[in-house]
Amino acid sequence: MGMNQQSVGEIARSINGATAVFHKYRLDFCCNGHLTLEDACVKKNVGIEDVMNDLQVLINHQKEHVDRVEALQTHELIEHIVARYHEVHRHQLPELIRLAERVEKVHKAHPDCPIGLTNLLMSMQQELFSHMMKEEQILFPMIRAHQPQAAHPIEMMRYEHTLHGESLEALEKLTHDITPPAGACNTWQALYIGLNTFKQDLMQHIHLENNELFMRVS
Repeated sequence: MGMNQQSVGEIARSINGATAVFHKYRLDFCCNGHLTLEDACVKKNVGIEDVMNDLQVLINHQKEHVDRVEALQTHELIEHIVARYHEVHRHQLPELIRLAERVEKVHKAHPDCPIGLTNLLMSMQQELFSHMMKEEQILFPMIRAHQPQAAHPIEMMRYEHTLHGESLEALEKLTHDITPPAGACNTWQALYIGLNTFKQDLMQHIHLENNELFMRVS
């Protein structure tokens, strides 16, 4: 099977650094990780040759390296996900909400002001925090205990991941692909820098769960 017919989730999992390439071309490797690279490129109107060339560069440089995450035991991978992503999101979102409130209040007359961003982020915070708590208190202990009943909550978490992806799409639409206008103040720029980091972290977080952790269990 050629790389163009491999799923983007599989490529993201098997090639160290592929996620950065997918970020570059705005390809969704987490919630739509089942799509082939070819279909994902068509969906985003991206030239597949450019993407494959970038991925091939990674392959050529990394043939001798094993991705650190793949080498982790399952319990270590869970600890990594909680520490690197769950706890990070718990700090990211309150600060992003604070900055969004400020930008919406001060720049509400600006045509590019992301009106409604604060409410969207508050909704995402509520949904994501609830999601992470369910994983930490219910699903992850089941996975650690090798319980076959984990299959049902995994499907629920996959579904919620899809909803998180839809929220990210709404966030991008509201912020012109998270691009501040010319002359944006420091607060506005800091907000969008933070939103970009949050987006990339959340996509990587979902990818590790959907395409690595959950694949080990199912």
